[in-house]
Amino acid sequence: MGRVDFGAHPLMFPQPVLIIGTYDENGVPNAMNAAWGITTDFKEISISLSEHKTTKNLAVRGAFTVSMATEDYVAACDYVGIESADNVPDKFSRAGFHATKSAFVDAPLIDELPMALECRVKTFEDGILVGEIVNVSADESVITDGRIDPKKLKPVTFDPCNNAYIALGEKVGNAFKDGAALK
Repeated sequence: MGRVDFGAHPLMFPQPVLIIGTYDENGVPNAMNAAWGITTDFKEISISLSEHKTTKNLAVRGAFTVSMATEDYVAACDYVGIESADNVPDKFSRAGFHATKSAFVDAPLIDELPMALECRVKTFEDGILVGEIVNVSADESVITDGRIDPKKLKPVTFDPCNNAYIALGEKVGNAFKDGAALK
């Protein structure tokens, strides 16, 4: 069996489903779905974005939150990715989301999504948003032994090959430990 070539495409697994929360100039919360994002340093996240209502809000407020999309809210998280707040001003509430203002940045936490990175805009150039992670918050419902528990959080990943959302699987190893057996 050989390899199959697919050409140059943005195919990576897993690919997070990030819900970016912002306020507009009037304090109206907005959310959008973004899949092309990654932590790029201990206190930094980078996300590829084209022009959206969200990018206008970033320029006004200089802050945003990044929530992890979850199994329980797949439809709402998909909706905020396929609908524009420029067309539907109440997109956030139509998705069934409720906002609580972050205590750390001028951006909304999405009550229904239990984990978020709270960020300040460092730069937004050539479609790349770079944010300083000021705080990470999680609802007590997804905490086990003082840590965020992925089984309780139930984040989803985006499957770019099949345009699907996939639940995360089981633990298969121990980071920074299992490889020691090969030393």
